[in-house]
Amino acid sequence: MILVADSGSTKTDWRLIDDKKNILQFNTQGLNPYFITGQEIENELNKKLLPQLKKTTSNFKGELFFYGSGCGAEKKKKIVSQSLMRLFPDSKIEIQTDMLGAARALCGKNNGIASILGTGSNSCYYDGRSIAEQSASLGFILGDEGSGAHIGKTLITALLDKELTPGIEKQFFDRFKTNRDEIIDAVYKQPFPNRYLSSFSKFVFQNIKDQQLYDLVANCFRTFFDKQILKLDKGTPHTFHCTGSVGFYFSNILRRVAEEKNIIVGQIVESPIAALTLFHLGE
Repeated sequence: MILVADSGSTKTDWRLIDDKKNILQFNTQGLNPYFITGQEIENELNKKLLPQLKKTTSNFKGELFFYGSGCGAEKKKKIVSQSLMRLFPDSKIEIQTDMLGAARALCGKNNGIASILGTGSNSCYYDGRSIAEQSASLGFILGDEGSGAHIGKTLITALLDKELTPGIEKQFFDRFKTNRDEIIDAVYKQPFPNRYLSSFSKFVFQNIKDQQLYDLVANCFRTFFDKQILKLDKGTPHTFHCTGSVGFYFSNILRRVAEEKNIIVGQIVESPIAALTLFHLGE
């Protein structure tokens, strides 16, 4: 049996490949070790994943491939590894970054630039076997250009600076029933501020016909291409591929900005898990 996981900051997609090559799917919350502890990882999987697995197999034994955001640093990777080893003691476990997972899913055995545009963002140049070069992954405060958190942060900054048009400002407060103090508290004092900020990207998408919000997203993507993609290209054109909900749902704007920057666009998919599953099936 093979168990494959693609974990972002918000959610984790799981696929179980049984001995007959049947594929079953499950979901849990995101398991980024920068935001939750090893014990919280175990609690989430005990509550959400293991009961589902037990419907198929009483005791999973096999290979577990975990691709996760926050797993680049050895110290953080160890948190995830130790948690999974306690839950699956009889399995061979491999922990890799979500970036490598995205590259394998998007590029397969070909070279190219692979990006993740979801709650956070990250990009790399993949040589067809491994990540040859990666953009700086600085998180939602210092980086994550073009991500849901970046779009949400830009929206909230414009809102609190009273730069939004009166119509959009009214729609925002009518929708979320919040105020400045609650927003500041959620960003600076509550857990998962990146998820909180990213949640507002849905509001932007639903009102994308508003020129101000369209321009807001386009400018976030311009920053993303300038900070991440063009630094990886280094004057040699490579096809750009992308996965993640933000890249997928705002794909029309993403493609237009890429065209501005003379960047060749390949695949844009919402999630890499299906292609990752086929990768580990050897197909």
